[in-house]
Amino acid sequence: MQIDQSVLAVLSNARAEGNAVSLAGQLDRKLYERTDKVLRAAGGAWNRKARAHIFNDDAAARIEQIILTGEIAVPKDEFNYFPTPPTVAKLVLELGEIVPGMRVLEPSAGQGELARWCCRAGGVVDCYELMDENYAVLSQAPCFFAAVQQIDFLTVQAQPIYDRVIMNPPFMKQADVHHVMHAHKFLKPGGRLIAIMSAGVTFRENRLTVSFRELVRDRGGFIEALPEGSFKASGTMVNTVVVAIPA
Repeated sequence: MQIDQSVLAVLSNARAEGNAVSLAGQLDRKLYERTDKVLRAAGGAWNRKARAHIFNDDAAARIEQIILTGEIAVPKDEFNYFPTPPTVAKLVLELGEIVPGMRVLEPSAGQGELARWCCRAGGVVDCYELMDENYAVLSQAPCFFAAVQQIDFLTVQAQPIYDRVIMNPPFMKQADVHHVMHAHKFLKPGGRLIAIMSAGVTFRENRLTVSFRELVRDRGGFIEALPEGSFKASGTMVNTVVVAIPA
């Protein structure tokens, strides 16, 4: 079941507590009916007393999955680690215009898919990665990277020393927005950030997302949709965009 963007916008503003989802404000009747249809199809039963749709499990996670994919059917592991497919990595590198000697940061590097492409282009690459399994893979290939650290990137103090930041951060609960806004602080003057992000950054209207779009606009950057199914080869149908933000 494909969901239109107006319904996704409503869901992005809904309040999810425990297994209950409450819609915000007064909706146009037709928009409410479309939203109600989606919530019921996703397993949310309307409860008149609670004035909310009640799910059998965590409502926030379920709504987030729907927003990110634009669909009802979502595997339980949809938002774990998904490597960047070669076609997407190639696009990111083209936009990054990396030349030999550039200092490059790959935060939340996964197992190094993007980082390796940067190295092949001649970049001097530093990586951060938190997951044990991914860090083990990264640390076994020290010849590729200038430095590899196992740490939550959001806790790293920003140093504006990089020519490029190239990244495919986690998406769940708008982690991609938090990661990209933090990563932008690591660019030196004249630098550029290229990121793969959830398509939610184009339609969410919460304060975080609006601030993010303002950052992109004020810096003269852009947000462009990637083709549907760009990450299908990696096991996910999450709708994605590519974002470029100059320093």
